[in-house]
Formats: sequence, C-alpha cells, structure tokens
Amino acid sequence: MQREEFVQQLWLDYVHQHPDIGALRLWPVESPPEYLALLTLNQPPWSMEALLPTLVRFGYRPVQRYAMADRGLLATLLAAPGDGAWLVLAELQLGTLSRGPRETLRRLVAQAHPARARSQNLLCQGRPWPMPDWASYQALTAAHPLAGWLAVMGPRLHHPGFDCGRLGQDLGRLDDALRQAGLAGHADRHHGILPISPLLDYRFYPTQPRRLAFAQGDEHRVSLGGLALVQKQVSANQERAAELLLPHHTRCELT
Repeated sequence: MQREEFVQQLWLDYVHQHPDIGALRLWPVESPPEYLALLTLNQPPWSMEALLPTLVRFGYRPVQRYAMADRGLLATLLAAPGDGAWLVLAELQLGTLSRGPRETLRRLVAQAHPARARSQNLLCQGRPWPMPDWASYQALTAAHPLAGWLAVMGPRLHHPGFDCGRLGQDLGRLDDALRQAGLAGHADRHHGILPISPLLDYRFYPTQPRRLAFAQGDEHRVSLGGLALVQKQVSANQERAAELLLPHHTRCELT
C-alpha cells in the first residue's frame, strides 16, 4: 500500500461512518484536510510503537511527541510530504482507566479476529473486535469518552481538521455555513480528542449521532466523531497550522 491509497481508505471509511460530512459542499471536494486525527490504544498491534514504522514507510515523518496526562493520551505529530494532510496519532493509555473499565476494554480487544490483527491496514479496517453490549459501552464512556469510542469504532480516523486559511475562507463564515448544514460547533477546547493550542482559533463539530446495534441486539444512537476547523491567529508566520495545533507545554522528547 502507498500513502495515497492509505489516505484514500482512511477518508472513504470516515465518510461511510459520517455521511453528513461526505455530503458537505462548502469547499472544493479536492481540498485536503490540514490534519487527520487518528485514535488508537496502547495494545499491540494497534499501539503507536507498532504503527509508526508503517506510517514512516508511507513517507510520514515524526516531528513531535506530546503527553497529555489529564486526558490519558500520548500523541505523535507526523509531517506529510508536500502539501498533504499531516497526521496526529493519539494513543489512549489503558493504564489511566480505573480497573473495571480497563479490564472490560482489554477483554474486548483480546477478542479481535486474528486475521484482522495481522493486517497491515490496521487503521482503515474498522472495529476488529466484537461490538460491546450497551452497559459496557456506557461504563467505558463514563470512565473515558475515548474508551467508549474505541470500543465501538476500533482504531481509525476520529476526525479531519481543515485550515480555513488554506481553504481561503474565514472561520466565522464557515462556522455559519456548517450551522446551516446542521452541524453545531464548539469553540471550547475540550471537544474532540486533543487539547488545542491558543495560537489557533478552533471549532469542533460533532457529527449527527448514528444508530448502532450493540452486542445484545439493542440499538442506540451514539456520536462517533466530528470535523474540526482551525485558523491561525498570526497570519505572518510560515508554519503549517498542524505544527501549532497542540499546546507547547504538552511536548515531550521525541525518541
């Protein structure tokens, strides 16, 4: 698999899960996202350590690592060649969960189909383990929203982020257009996966909840991800918005 095919599969999987985003026509369809936020967990073969060599083979370059203890996350920022979308690979640390939810998620992950666990396409193949029951999902979500998300979605693209500057449009105007399309954005920086640097204006737009069938056959509507808009506050600098995305104080050594 080449990088272009990898990105295409990520995007096709994402719009399949979020048809309301796939139907948007507020900017040219060919406009690339500024970044793709990928969510995984620290269990092989889906751990960051296991996934990074494959991403490097695709041409991505690890730029910086971040630690967000208050969210139980480690993240690596990877630069793409040229003008392509950068990656933010975020890894949920199961050790930060309390014992009950931690063991629930580990038992679920342990049931992953062996062939799915050996695939090289670990971030594009959907949930590789069985669907949890509703009570387990609720308990995981209460312990950590991203634990519940991973339980029902598996490691994959959580949301794309678009840079308003690269789209040639103002964030306020795009915010109005997205609201008219039925997506209500949040300006606070506690939505989405990651904390966001004050150097960027930011909005996160949860997608419409989807009805999912849980393990015991009951169906419930749950929110599965979203879309982000970012806009640099200082327009004179040459950095990509993705380089400014995460707060400086969360940086840690990149080994």
